[in-house]
Amino acid sequence: MSSLPRRRVGSSDVEVSALSVGSWHTYDRMDFADAVAMIRTAVAAGVNLFDVGVYGFPGMPPVFTDVIWSAIMRASGIPREEYLVSAKLWLEGFGDEGFRPQLENAFLRGGFDVADLVILGDIRRDDIALEDLVEDLAALTKAGLIRAWGVNNWSATNIRRLQEIAAERGVAGPQIAQLKYSIGRRSIPDGEPFAALFAEGFSMQASDVLEGGLLAGSTTGREIGRDPGGVQGKIRENAAAVAEVAAKLGTSAARLAVAFTLTHPANVTTLFGATKQSQLADNLAAVDLVEQVGAEELRALVEPFWVDRGVVDPEGP
Repeated sequence: MSSLPRRRVGSSDVEVSALSVGSWHTYDRMDFADAVAMIRTAVAAGVNLFDVGVYGFPGMPPVFTDVIWSAIMRASGIPREEYLVSAKLWLEGFGDEGFRPQLENAFLRGGFDVADLVILGDIRRDDIALEDLVEDLAALTKAGLIRAWGVNNWSATNIRRLQEIAAERGVAGPQIAQLKYSIGRRSIPDGEPFAALFAEGFSMQASDVLEGGLLAGSTTGREIGRDPGGVQGKIRENAAAVAEVAAKLGTSAARLAVAFTLTHPANVTTLFGATKQSQLADNLAAVDLVEQVGAEELRALVEPFWVDRGVVDPEGP
């Protein structure tokens, strides 16, 4: 297995590994010792970015996957300077004190005191001025609490506006968009609006790359992310055919799906979740699969499985 390449996030000084490990519904489903061993293996292989979100909100059942991750990192003995943390910030919790209370809660639960990257969650409120978000994030950056920031599934137009506001104020703007990107779901990252952003140096983090495990043949029925365009059914239907293509290449459907995301030139890191050493190894080997098959050939092989083309607006949410 080749060592993981690293790429810079936008124009920031943050350099991330080509693969990053997420925490959504993962660590709370694992044996603790197994999780520690898996994280050690990931870091030894070159993974340096961990996406850690606080997913519990008032009125909802408590969620502890980020707290468990904190304990895992302590038990692993991996020095903080050897890995980066990407934290989620939610617009639902943005109030008079800005994002700081959320960020401090993330620090408390996750056991870290600086977020190398923060990703703003989906826009579900229409009563927040984008100017306020930019100014608040600039203040957190100035305070040394965050190093760079980005957004999750925002439209290209709103990202442009954030960039304009940041430029007007002379502060750093968004550097990266975490976007759903998979063999079946490609319209937004591969569309013209985002292509224009990417051409100017804006970065992407591919997420939902296995569509909640559907592309890997999972039938566990666990929670899956939202479904723009209502194409999840078609993705599920195509899973067997994707596995056949993978088998002809002598690989797994999961590895093929991860490898596909690595062929996008703006994708600086692909986010995945793993609950087994075997899953981690399979995903890590995707880097070699791209080298073996070639990016253009790999994209051509999975072209028939692009199911949200003409269904989802390339502009984004």
